[in-house]
Amino acid sequence: MTATRPPHGTDRTARSAGASAPAHGGAAIVAVRRLFTAQSADWMLVLGTTIFLVLLGLVMVLSSSFVQSGKGGGDFFGIFLRQGLFALIGIPVMLLVSRLPAIFWRRWARNAVLLGLGLQLLVFVPGIGLEYGNNRNWISIAGFNAQPSEFLKLALVVWLATVLAGRADHFTDWRSVVIPALPVSGFAIAMVLLGQDLGTVTIMAAIVLAALFFAGAPMRHILGLVALGAGGAVLFALSGASRSDRISAWLNGCTPEQLEDVCWQPMHGMWALGSGGVFGVGLGNSALKWSWLPHAESDYIFAIVGEELGLVGTMLVLLLFAVLAVGMVRLMRAHTDPFRRIATGAVLVWIVGQAFVNVAVVLGMLPVLGVPLPLISYGGSALVATLVAIGVVLSLARDVHPGPRP
Repeated sequence: MTATRPPHGTDRTARSAGASAPAHGGAAIVAVRRLFTAQSADWMLVLGTTIFLVLLGLVMVLSSSFVQSGKGGGDFFGIFLRQGLFALIGIPVMLLVSRLPAIFWRRWARNAVLLGLGLQLLVFVPGIGLEYGNNRNWISIAGFNAQPSEFLKLALVVWLATVLAGRADHFTDWRSVVIPALPVSGFAIAMVLLGQDLGTVTIMAAIVLAALFFAGAPMRHILGLVALGAGGAVLFALSGASRSDRISAWLNGCTPEQLEDVCWQPMHGMWALGSGGVFGVGLGNSALKWSWLPHAESDYIFAIVGEELGLVGTMLVLLLFAVLAVGMVRLMRAHTDPFRRIATGAVLVWIVGQAFVNVAVVLGMLPVLGVPLPLISYGGSALVATLVAIGVVLSLARDVHPGPRP
């Protein structure tokens, strides 16, 4: 019996059609793979450390916040779920941002800083701006709360990198340092300062100084700006009774009258750290989070890490930020483009510098400033803005071939 053959060309057509079907799927898979493909070991080091810090932060936010969330019959997981939602938004956005070319940031830098300033001005609009703890640095629109200054930090980074890149390593006098950087930066910092948020102002000033440093501005000019800024910060800090009391307690120790006022938070933060010992009391077993330590899930989450995970846990957090810093430094050293170098260095000082300030406050090395621990503390605006900033660093590191290291 002779088998019936299909018409001429039918089998070839079928094979072609069958091959084309997975080809489209394969192209989609390749596109997704390219989105998540590491450009270098340092690129992957920064990305992996960032995600690990976010996951650790989610665990600690859950542990430190369920008491506060459950007050008055509330949802014990409310704060954690909100933070988890922002993480689910922030991490994909970071990966998408990491695919953008450097020219995108240079092209939109001016619009970004104008948008950031516009959002910051909204904190002074009645019915939109929110005040908490004598600080007016939040907005509420349609039931959604946000902190515009977090996104203003990112806008400052790309704007400063853009305006300073053209004259990098060619600063000649004070005018060449001040004119491109300070007018817009000074206005942005002044807007946040009007909202009484000295902690955020400190970080923004560090971003400006870092951008000037990595642009090659003379050190004597940078130190002059540091002295000027420090003097202004002291005058501002002493202008309010609450701020001056906190500084006095930090310098001279707490008086009996201050133990239940400005000294309550730092004192209980130190107790939390001290009670953790080497290995901690165990995850979830903190005693100070039971309404003894204010803002245990945000500004003082490092104290809860010390109490529950002990010295080992706090050293792990510090090690992760050190690894993140090393990764960013390596990415920065691979850049020959001043724009990429300045932006990466400014983000590095922002994130690692803010982590240092937060830890220093909890350890009593600085007065209370209200600065959260990046990627770990509760706060949706801060988490998303920080992740986008790291996405910018990753995007600037694409298609850059690192040179030999000593």
